[in-house]
This record gives sequence, C-alpha cells and structure tokens, in this order.
Amino acid sequence: MKKPARRWLAFAAASAAVSGALVGCTPASDSVKVALLLPDAKTARYEAFDRPLFENRIAELGDFSVLYSNADQNSVQQQSQAEAALASGAAVLVLDPVDSAAAVSIVSAANAQGIPVIAYDRIVDGGDLSYYISFNNEEIGALQANALVDELDARGLEGGGILMVNGSPTDGNAGQFKEGAEAVLNDSGYRVLSSFDTPEWSPENAQNWVAGQVTQFSGDIVAVYAANDGTAGGAIAALKAANVLPMPLVTGQDAELAAIQRIVSGDQYMTIYKDIRAEAVLAAEVAAKLANGKAVIGDQKINGIESSLLDAEIVTVDTILTTVVADGLFTVDQICTPEYAAACAAAGIA
Repeated sequence: MKKPARRWLAFAAASAAVSGALVGCTPASDSVKVALLLPDAKTARYEAFDRPLFENRIAELGDFSVLYSNADQNSVQQQSQAEAALASGAAVLVLDPVDSAAAVSIVSAANAQGIPVIAYDRIVDGGDLSYYISFNNEEIGALQANALVDELDARGLEGGGILMVNGSPTDGNAGQFKEGAEAVLNDSGYRVLSSFDTPEWSPENAQNWVAGQVTQFSGDIVAVYAANDGTAGGAIAALKAANVLPMPLVTGQDAELAAIQRIVSGDQYMTIYKDIRAEAVLAAEVAAKLANGKAVIGDQKINGIESSLLDAEIVTVDTILTTVVADGLFTVDQICTPEYAAACAAAGIA
C-alpha cells in the first residue's frame, strides 16, 4: 500500500522550510561528532525509532559519528552524558530533555563552548537554543480529548466521569498536552473526577494511581484520558485487575505496537500517530547543517527559536490501515499476531 501523499507533502514542506536544506554535504577529513541525548527507555519509540532513524539519516549526509546516550529518566545522568559528549568534541547536541528546567544547564554548558543545541521533541526552558523540532503539543492534547468526547457522545455516555492520567511533571510537553486536553474536557459536559501527573511517564505509576481511583469512583468512570501509550497501558492494567466493565474508553499517544494491538482488541480506544521518521530525519538534517557551521531557518519561531512543528493525527481501529500500516510503521503481520488474529479479522485488518 502506498504512503498517503498528504503525509509526504507535509514532511517535504517542513524539510524545505529549513533554509538551504542539505542535499548532501561534503564529508570532512575527520568524522564530525554529533551527540544524540534521549531521555528514557520506557517509551518504546526512542530506541525503536528515533535513534536508528536519526543515525541512518545523518550517516547519509556526510562523515558523521553519533555519540548516543539514553538518560533512563535521570536528569543528573543526562547532565553527565552531555558533559561527556562535549568533552569528546561533539559539534552539535541534539537534546531531548528528561527535565525541561534542569536541562538549561546543559544548554548553558554548550553555549559556553559555542556548540549549537537542538531541542528535540521537548523544549528546554532556557538557554540559547539553535533549533526546536517537535509536534504541536497543545493540539495533540485537544485531538485526544476531542476524540474521547466525540466517542462518549456517540455511545450515549453523557455526564460520566473521566480520569486524567497526564505525563511527567518535569516534561514541558506533558503540560502542553494537559492544557490542550483540559480546554476541551472542561467544556465537554463530562466530569473530570481526578487528575494525576505521572512521575517519569511510568506505566507502573499510572497503574497504581488508577487502581486507587477505581476504588474511589467505582461505577462513575466512563473514560481515562491517558497522555501516552505507556500510561494508557498502566491504566488499562488497573481497570482489568479491578474487573471494570464495560471497559472505559482510554486514549493514548505515540502509536506504539502494543497500543495498536490494544486498539484492535478493544482495550484502548485511540492513540496519536506522530510521524517520528519525519521528526528524526529533520533533526539529523538540521544537526548536519549546524555541525558544518551553517545557519538554519525554520518554518516558524517559537519563543524566538527557529522551529519546526510537525502534524499528528488520531488512530482508531477504523484507521489503522490508512495510518500506521499505510505509512509502513508496522505491517499487518506485526499487528495481527496469533493472539490478535481474531480481533484483526473482526476489524477487517488484513
């Protein structure tokens, strides 16, 4: 199945907006070091997609070597990893911060050495950033909440209660998702029973919190706004352990394979598909250009920072084939393992 033209066009526009985008740079006599600093391993996308996509693209652009580190949700460790990258001669830092406030010290250290920093996926709360690449996070929160409200209305569940399982309080993106979702839910007619900012985006923390809310609000929960697929998985585990029936609608984000399978089986209602390939490829192109000492201009400015914000979209059981499968993120065989074969057949996924 061919990739929908709209997605490739959107990505092409974002890439073209980077002034003088690289078509292919002349390799330096020695390998140029670029640091890729990712925040955690609990979110499946980072090791499965962001890292290999970034590494593959930058290898195509010249003689670059990637200094890769994953902070495992430890901001102190990420600080040490950044310092090590700078000491090793990194020409650019591509930083996805564990803690958006704490990461200012990383940016400041790089600034002091004249090393450009790209804020990748999450913004940093200060310092002189050279570029910011992400998605429209408030819009994503609104997409999640609107999808939830529309389906609750369609099922005639008006007036029911919603639990909000938000992201990590140290992640600036999480606050934006929450703001976007709250703007919709507060005007929806549905009650927000309780709200929780999940430390470290941990599925276990989400599960434990939802388990307590199920006891407190027995019979009142019609939906769970979960900010990403990891917290959605934790919430669903708690709901199943408590034998909550019918299963409340649960949102998600990141289009992880496990989440797509939960959507097929009916345990999760939706997720948000963000084309991580476009994000990682664009980050590599910007990093290569900055490493070569060239200026980069984005398609917009955010807080004075040259930026690119990419689009995202909703995935439900009815759109799996036209989104994550059509774009080649997952194959039908990967989704429809024997455990999910019957559910896939019932959903027309083949």
